[in-house]
Amino acid sequence: MNVAGTAAKNKKIEISNVKRAPIIISLLIGAFVGILNETLLGNALPELMRAFSVTPSTIQWLSTAYMLVVGVLVPITAVIQQWFTTKQLFLTAMITFLAGTLLAAVAPSFGFLLAGRIVQALGTGLLLPITMNTILLIFPPEKRGGAMGLIGLVMMFAPALGPTLSGVIIDSLNWRWLFYAVIPFAAISIIVGAKYLTNVMEIRKPKIDIFSIILSTLGFGGIVYGFSKSGDLGWSDPEVYWTLIVGAVSLVWFIIRQLKIKNPILDLRTFKYPVFSLMVVLVVIIMMTMFSTMVLLPMFLQGVLLVTAFKSGLIMLPGSILNGLMAPVSGKLFDKFGPRVVVIPGVLLIAVAMWLFSGIDASVTTGQIIAIHCLLMVAIALVMMPTQTHGLNQLSKDLYPHGTAIFTTLQQVAGSLGTALFISRMSAGQSDYLANSTNPNDQAEIGAAALAGFEAAFTFGLIFAVIAIVVSLFIKRSKQRKMAGLQMQINK
Repeated sequence: MNVAGTAAKNKKIEISNVKRAPIIISLLIGAFVGILNETLLGNALPELMRAFSVTPSTIQWLSTAYMLVVGVLVPITAVIQQWFTTKQLFLTAMITFLAGTLLAAVAPSFGFLLAGRIVQALGTGLLLPITMNTILLIFPPEKRGGAMGLIGLVMMFAPALGPTLSGVIIDSLNWRWLFYAVIPFAAISIIVGAKYLTNVMEIRKPKIDIFSIILSTLGFGGIVYGFSKSGDLGWSDPEVYWTLIVGAVSLVWFIIRQLKIKNPILDLRTFKYPVFSLMVVLVVIIMMTMFSTMVLLPMFLQGVLLVTAFKSGLIMLPGSILNGLMAPVSGKLFDKFGPRVVVIPGVLLIAVAMWLFSGIDASVTTGQIIAIHCLLMVAIALVMMPTQTHGLNQLSKDLYPHGTAIFTTLQQVAGSLGTALFISRMSAGQSDYLANSTNPNDQAEIGAAALAGFEAAFTFGLIFAVIAIVVSLFIKRSKQRKMAGLQMQINK
């Protein structure tokens, strides 16, 4: 511990001399392909069902298992990052991801394809917290907004690009190219990272509590899985509610244990910082809104406006591109003006977009959908990374791995929770409309009920947006300039 710890500290003293550009490039490429794979199979699932002769309930495991593994692994990374160097962890994550990609690309059966996806997810779950933590440590607080904005570009643009890209590949090439196309990018990330990545974390090798890992896996895994399945099976299905019960009990037990043991896997002292806690709440609300809209909007386009899956992906592409372009801009604005000037207008625009979505009907044009979606995605870009950066800036350096792990884990949980809640609200809206209909079997009434369901779901989203506005009003201007000076003194 002494040798490794001393070496790590010596590296950190020279952190101002590291080559940031190649480090950022390798991290961003790795994060991009990892997050892209969460949604890359979206439009390919029907083709894969035919290729492997499996049912919809079986094929959905390609997406569910990926999200589940990421959600389970991320909380554990906070302690893993204290055992190995940055380069060791990054190369392990990317080589694991590459191995999973190769396995999936040549999979002779569905079982091999699912195994490849799980191995991919292991790499992604390890990579995401490393990426954010490295950014925090190689940039001073007054420059973190711009750097985190680049991470925001990846985290927002990659999952939105997935369905469109998969539609293009499936229409023109074999499904295996969904994985072949990723291999060169993963390889480049590994080569650049191996050459330039510098260790920025102090190696302490704390004792690992195995029981906490079990509780974390059952807790976060149960919550993510239960909410993910509720949209298909309904809340009354035993598989859903028993999974949620086991997950909730395990999660409460996990939290209590982390507060009592000497070396917690996930240090919940982060929540003693009020600003960090406030930012966590805001990120959860925004992630619920974003992921839910990404699910609801294609359903509306294909189910009400009757456009193809590929066209619905193209309709959502302009907003995704704008989101990616705006993420670094919002980071620069955060660095210059602080969080309030960026975040509060962002949540106000999210509320406007959700209000506009709640009023759409069958006469809406694709141009109007594109415009509203662009407004929403620009607004989310203004909120997401500045919020996370502001929250993480409040923590001491030893809590950075835990803070990034908390944010990344809760994003996965919020995504599955929001999607389940919004789809349930949509189904309830449809049922309420048909219950009051004089002819519920009429096709026109069924179509009107579907529209009513979408309006109810987007109105539900508007409520969350209003809550986000209230939360954002408690944000105070960051004292990061003073923090930056103090940080420089500490490093010296």
